[in-house]
Amino acid sequence: MTENFYPDLSPLKTGLAGKCPRCGKGNLFAGYLTVAKSCSNCELSYSFADSGDAAAWFVMLFACIFGVGSILGVEVAYSPPYWVHALIAIPTLIILPMALLRPLKGAFLAQQWKTGAQEGREVK
Repeated sequence: MTENFYPDLSPLKTGLAGKCPRCGKGNLFAGYLTVAKSCSNCELSYSFADSGDAAAWFVMLFACIFGVGSILGVEVAYSPPYWVHALIAIPTLIILPMALLRPLKGAFLAQQWKTGAQEGREVK
């Protein structure tokens, strides 16, 4: 009986694309952030998937630095009224995290599969 050969894929590329970390073809997500049960191509079970809060934490970090930086930059450069800040800040601080969350979660899950990372357990 022969086993299938799967190339050594980059967890970053497959994760950011939302593809299976083993074959790179099947979808990793069944919804926006819902992880699928298994790969539709190679049937890898995604039961290992537990990214925790890592993706959300990094998204908040990047979005807040970029969002607050852009708001302060606009204030220093132009001193616009508050409604202009609202037009800039609200879309930036809502759209940017929504755009970053899924790719970062995919990258963390693909890296988790690649390294075989698991929840810490006490060895007896």
